[in-house]
Amino acid sequence: MSDWKKNIETLYFQDNGVIPNHPTLPVLLYKNVWAEEALHAESLLNRHGWGNSWLNGVFNYHHYHSNAHEALAVVSGFVKLILGGEHGQKVYLQTGDVVVLPAGTGHKRLEASADFRIAGAYPGGMSYNTRTGEENDRAKALQEIQEVPIPDTDPVYGQDGPLMEIWSGKKP
Repeated sequence: MSDWKKNIETLYFQDNGVIPNHPTLPVLLYKNVWAEEALHAESLLNRHGWGNSWLNGVFNYHHYHSNAHEALAVVSGFVKLILGGEHGQKVYLQTGDVVVLPAGTGHKRLEASADFRIAGAYPGGMSYNTRTGEENDRAKALQEIQEVPIPDTDPVYGQDGPLMEIWSGKKP
């Protein structure tokens, strides 16, 4: 079994009428993959072809990006997020964890440690929007989600990572 297969979780979310989530692609949760390298998470994401990066936190309101997938890597501290919208799933992330959110996936910070910092990046350095589930954005958002291509690389493992297998429909 590939080493990465032991440390990855897939989470599927359905459209809840406000937050569309992605109709087919799961969230990928990589636990403790960069424990030693967490301080360099932003440059590691960039090295694997995920750019337009930043270092900051996560908004404390439900939001999603309809025109780009997003990788979030915890640089320091911990955060509890809710994914998928108001009645989604709570996840706990700590230093060294990475989560990849397919376009349309709702996310919100519920709590975080004082030292929490996270790096975010997008495949190929794509520009991203921020949507909050406004009714007048919905039709455009649903169309944009369908048009976002599968990335060329996995943000953690590069060319041969789990994203390439899982998101292309192959079983890991």
